[in-house]
Amino acid sequence: MAHVGAVKLRRSFYNRPTLDVARDLIGKVLVHNRRGVRTSGIIVEVEAYIGESDPACHAAPGPTTRNAPLYGPPGHAYVYFNYGVHWLVNAVTEGEGSPAAVLIRALEPLEGIPAMQRRRARRVPVHELCKGPGNLTKAMGITGAQNREDLCGGRLYIEDRGLPSPEEIAWGPRIGITVGTERQWRAFLRTHPSVSRPRR
Repeated sequence: MAHVGAVKLRRSFYNRPTLDVARDLIGKVLVHNRRGVRTSGIIVEVEAYIGESDPACHAAPGPTTRNAPLYGPPGHAYVYFNYGVHWLVNAVTEGEGSPAAVLIRALEPLEGIPAMQRRRARRVPVHELCKGPGNLTKAMGITGAQNREDLCGGRLYIEDRGLPSPEEIAWGPRIGITVGTERQWRAFLRTHPSVSRPRR
């Protein structure tokens, strides 16, 4: 059942400079409908990956079979298996042929919390269910089956629920990578308990 007052983000939202999309995704709601179960959460942390000149972007080596979604039309999901452990979900941005995406790193859970807890199979506080991009996909039931999913469709999408403007959005270096760490391309809510804490 659709959330009253919610507006699904249009393709034009994603067809913009990636850092603008990253900033504007904070406070929006990621929704996944899977096998009759709906889960959702407020986006509180993201990272931008932009172009072949970004050494941390999967497009750095040029077009490949794996990174093909990055070169495709904006407003689609790019889901990949990371280190053979976790699925990670990204929203493809910018025009077709300009490889870029925003990694969704953390959510504040809203709907389907019992399902999230079952999928995580761990007794963790609610604010930790979707803390970190691998935990997020596990809790939301997102896998490689959602790679290339149209984010303007009805299964996996992001919507604006008219929530109050987020507190001050902070920017910092991306984490969990070894190259391109000087770029301040991680946007997050500074004091939110679901946001990843970089290892010192």
